[in-house]
Amino acid sequence: MGGYCTLWTWKDTHLKQALADALEKRGYKNLTPVQTSVTDSDLANADLLVSAQTGSGKTVGFGLAIGDSLLGENEVFERPSKPLALVIAPTRELALQVKRELQWLYGEAKATLASCVGGMDMRDERRSLERGAHIVVATPGRLRDHISRGSIDLSECRAVVLDEADEMLDLGFREDLEFILGHAPETRRTLMFSATVPKSIATLAKSYQKNAVRVSTVAEKSQHSDIEYRALGVAARDVENAIINVLRFYESPNVLVFANTRIMVSRLTTRLSNRGFSVVSLSGELSQAERTHALQAMRDGRARICVATDVAARGIDLPKLDLVVHAELPTNHETLLHRSGRTGRAGRKGISALIVPPSARRKAERILQGAKVTANWGVPPSADDVKAKDRERMLADPSWNESISEKEQAGVDELLSHFKPNQLAVAYLRLYSAKQSAPEELVAVDTKDTKPRRAADFGPTVWFSIPGGRASGTLPGRLLPMICNSGNITKHDIGAIKIHPAESFFEIKKSSVDGFKAALGPKMVAEDEVVVTELKGPPADISNERSKPAKKWDDRKPGHHQKENVPVDWNDDAKPKPRKPKPGQGGNKPKSKV
Repeated sequence: MGGYCTLWTWKDTHLKQALADALEKRGYKNLTPVQTSVTDSDLANADLLVSAQTGSGKTVGFGLAIGDSLLGENEVFERPSKPLALVIAPTRELALQVKRELQWLYGEAKATLASCVGGMDMRDERRSLERGAHIVVATPGRLRDHISRGSIDLSECRAVVLDEADEMLDLGFREDLEFILGHAPETRRTLMFSATVPKSIATLAKSYQKNAVRVSTVAEKSQHSDIEYRALGVAARDVENAIINVLRFYESPNVLVFANTRIMVSRLTTRLSNRGFSVVSLSGELSQAERTHALQAMRDGRARICVATDVAARGIDLPKLDLVVHAELPTNHETLLHRSGRTGRAGRKGISALIVPPSARRKAERILQGAKVTANWGVPPSADDVKAKDRERMLADPSWNESISEKEQAGVDELLSHFKPNQLAVAYLRLYSAKQSAPEELVAVDTKDTKPRRAADFGPTVWFSIPGGRASGTLPGRLLPMICNSGNITKHDIGAIKIHPAESFFEIKKSSVDGFKAALGPKMVAEDEVVVTELKGPPADISNERSKPAKKWDDRKPGHHQKENVPVDWNDDAKPKPRKPKPGQGGNKPKSKV
């Protein structure tokens, strides 16, 4: 808990002795700014609207803040009955994490806690509530179910805490929260904790709090001061390779890699697993048991990397999380701050790395500006950078300075009797390298360039064709791996790919053509018995299109669409927009008038 300047002893506060004892037992020597602010004696009975970033110690903060309200004149709780406090969190993981924190904080006070979260057995929760609980930690939807079924009585509730209130509104829980707060006694205290205070939070606070005191902490004013933001410009086709190199370069004990969709989470998890990384994933379709096992694997060291969507990763607390990688840019600056807030917690330094292809440069700049954070722009670590970092870590290993034990001496003598020192050294280097996932060679990219790189300066090429085109479902993304696998070449050897209705064309770097043809064999047959034909020159329509001056956007007529014979460059990130079906050609048919 080091790193904060506010020295603390329980005698300097109005805290209950039981809570103070729990803090000392836990090793607390000081309080964070948010904890100091909410435990001010002048706010003991006030409703609070608190701005607090993830990792600022807010869970312990609101636990301390409601202590007097729950215990009254007592130092320990009486026999549990109806709940005295509700703590509401947006996700299952965060709710269960909050419950664990409050259990040790209120352990000396003999508190009984219960949880009501989606994905758990509702009958077990109902039995726990029937036995009685002093504090209930819940997610909005499940708590509303219990209230509607009459399995929880809030008539004696003295305090309600909304943790990450902005997240709950973003997830669509406004109606549930209003329902819950409407069933809680009007005499309760209401504490709202939120990373940001948009208009929706202010409106909710005004409706359900009484003369709330706005608490802004130092951490809010110096946004994420313990997090270093790095924006890494990459070629569009090197996004996944860049992620691999970033993971290899930093070798953080715990890493969160964020993607925007379940499909991307699955894709990245598979790619990283195939490359030898210990990786788990978190996304919406996983059961509660699967999510719990994944997080436990991260905590106990069986997994080092977690690939997750924003919703699945909300509320995750991993103590050794030093690196957050944004494989795909978040949709807004609030999401960027929530993602990045998983690292740089409680005085620990962290890195938030944004992977930025050329087409997303302006979006990245806009999000960073909205978040009021400054990022260092650069490029991802190269393969040489990663290898140099590996050697640095190897030479810094404390094993070099440890004395040889008696058990090890026999093995050392045996090796020295069979091999020369240089042989032992090279064998060690090879074995050390074999344990590491090989870094990727990345295409050079100008980080100041905001436009995707085209294949105009690709160099001399040879064109080939295959039967099958747009009509048979051929796409550049499907054709590319077939070309690489069949011709024993890489994507860097391939230029433009052009899809016609019945035939497809692609160009290969001239220096790679001989190897490509040799791999295909004399009959020039690729995967799935596809016959490849070498052309004497580029298709006529490509040379014609390239010779035409590009039209300016303001010269194009309304409804202008790209012609079918314009070449498709697989290096280009731009995706053609789908055409709207004409009346009677697919889609919903117009309803007939009666």
